[in-house]
Parts: sequence; structure tokens; C-alpha cells
Amino acid sequence: MDIILYSDGSARGNPNGPGGFGTRLEYRSPDGQLHIREFSQGYKKTTNNRMELLGVIIGLEALIKPCNVTIYTDSQYVCKAFNDNWIEGWIKKGRLSGKTNPVKNRHLWQRLLKAMEKHNCTYVWIKGHNGNPGNERCDELATAAADSDKLLEDTFGD
Repeated sequence: MDIILYSDGSARGNPNGPGGFGTRLEYRSPDGQLHIREFSQGYKKTTNNRMELLGVIIGLEALIKPCNVTIYTDSQYVCKAFNDNWIEGWIKKGRLSGKTNPVKNRHLWQRLLKAMEKHNCTYVWIKGHNGNPGNERCDELATAAADSDKLLEDTFGD
């Protein structure tokens, strides 16, 4: 099955401020009907990068059967998950190249890799805010998530 995953994170203009993520899964059933599932995360004092990762993770974890997933997001941070050298050097070893600092969000990166394992994932970076419908959709999702008072529990399990 082919799935389109729109995802975005929002820190509401403050990298350490309250943020949220939004995720929208779209797919067509064999009879041609469009199906949609949406998830959102309410206010959480954390970084935008964590929200970007979680938006994709939650969408992938919701898919039970293996799928072809096209991920649309405006996050270059998420793009790193699709670079094998980066995965081998940073995520699996847990250290930044040539430094002693541990990689930030390592548990989330590992959770993302686990969520990606059973699916054939491709990534589309949606750049800019210039009327690109995909980017507008991602922004809507993130804003709705950041404005929501609903929370998905167990999202930040370390």
C-alpha cells in the first residue's frame, strides 16, 4: 500500500518553548476512496527538532502492515535519517564525529530507525513557505498540534 505522510513540528518561534507536532497519513483503498488519519501533540516544552522527529515516528508507528511511505516535511533534521553515513556514524555510535558530545535525541533517532525498518520510506523535503501546498499542509498540522491541549502519552519515553 502507498502512504503519504505529512509531518511538521512547531516550537512556536522559540527553540526551547512549547511546541507540538502534527502528522497526517493519506492512502487510497482498493476501491479508490481516500482515507485520512491525523495525530497531534499538545503543548510540550521541548525543541523543534524533537517535534520534527516525533511527527514522523508517530505516523510510521501507526502503520501496522509494511507500506511504501512518502514522507513530506520541511525538516532538514529529519532528512539526516535518510543518510546511511550519518546513521552509522552518529545514531548507532551515539557520538558526534571527532567530538565527545553524545548525539542529541539519540533515543528518538533509534526509535525512528525502528519505525522505518518494515517500510520502504522515501523523503521529500518541502522547502520554503511560498505557496507550496505541501508546506502549507505541514504548517497547518504543526500549528494545530501546538494549539491543541490533547496529548499523546508516552511520547517522550527515554
